[in-house]
Amino acid sequence: MGQLAGKRIIIGVTGGIAAYKAAEWIRALRREEAEVQVVQTAAAARFITPLTLAALSGHRVYEDIFSPEEAELIPHINLARQCDLLLIAPATAQTIAKLAHGQADNLLTAIALATRAPVLICPAMNSNMYLHPATQANLESLRQYGCIIAPPVAGAMACGDEGPGRLPDWRTVREYIATALTPQDLQGIHFLITAGPTYEDIDPVRFIGNRSSGKMGYALAGAARQRGATVTLISGPSPLPDPPAITTIRVRSAREMAKFVHQEAPNAQIIIKAAAVADYSPLTTDSHKIKKGTASLELKLTANEDILKSLGESRGENTLPLLVGFAAESRDHLAHGLKKLKAKNLDLIVINDIGGSESAFANDNNQVIIINRQGKKIELPRLSKEETAHRLLDQLLPILPSP
Repeated sequence: MGQLAGKRIIIGVTGGIAAYKAAEWIRALRREEAEVQVVQTAAAARFITPLTLAALSGHRVYEDIFSPEEAELIPHINLARQCDLLLIAPATAQTIAKLAHGQADNLLTAIALATRAPVLICPAMNSNMYLHPATQANLESLRQYGCIIAPPVAGAMACGDEGPGRLPDWRTVREYIATALTPQDLQGIHFLITAGPTYEDIDPVRFIGNRSSGKMGYALAGAARQRGATVTLISGPSPLPDPPAITTIRVRSAREMAKFVHQEAPNAQIIIKAAAVADYSPLTTDSHKIKKGTASLELKLTANEDILKSLGESRGENTLPLLVGFAAESRDHLAHGLKKLKAKNLDLIVINDIGGSESAFANDNNQVIIINRQGKKIELPRLSKEETAHRLLDQLLPILPSP
């Protein structure tokens, strides 16, 4: 079960050119087993048909506040009561103005006024319309009312203009949705999380690296942010984009990783070292490409700093920061994990089995064993990395010192 499974989400589609994007968002939500109900304004139906949205959502599309169908159920009240989140996307300037002034002259605005669920608004319109003082004032009013605003991104408009007004991508909006539906039990906590591999350069072309994709560390950063934490992510070379609303520092080598971890550590109450930092790097790095020569080449390596051990030693007997390490093991998993837990003065160790075809490397799923300082073992089933991240954060809650 993922974060959105079983959540009842209303998507309110209004009359803008970006309405077509609602179709893919509905599909994405249904893939995560969310229950999706579409409410469409009359203007939206000019851009995308109710038939399309009904087929994708698996439910009839509600359009008319005065529809005789199911009139006895009072749709604007019952839909408002039954949803976990109201997502309005695209939200036009007209709809934003109505919402800001409490007008309820169509089914969607009536639901928005009646619901107690979080309301997430994704403005999408021409740049000049978006930047107009009236629209900005209306958005500020909605923020004051408690609505969540996902700001549009800049880019080329359908009309040919350039500027802010485009819907953000689904990945960003999905983070807003997950945050709105997740208990904010980590507010006020600053996380420092590392992710990805490090690359240790041999010459301008070649390097020593490993197979880490960064997915687990990025999932942990996203999960902590969803739960209200402030997050700093230090990432080695990873193809993943910077996660929204998270301070991301990109590094390449173990030395750079160590530098920024030590720089940021004093600000953190929880440090999770999910990065696969190289244990060794070349003793020297050639400034030019090494040319092919003899049949063999000797490469001298030197040990890199053990960043996690340094953090454990500097913490000493102090309660904070909480330290979490990862152990990627192919055999004797528990023995090696327990040894690392004690040697590096950790609060939790997360043990990955990297052997076999189900290895966590570059995979979207993971199966881990968590061991705490007292030796208690928590074996998790195979889960998405996001769900694994939340399960790990659950283990940190009981050991966080009281403020």
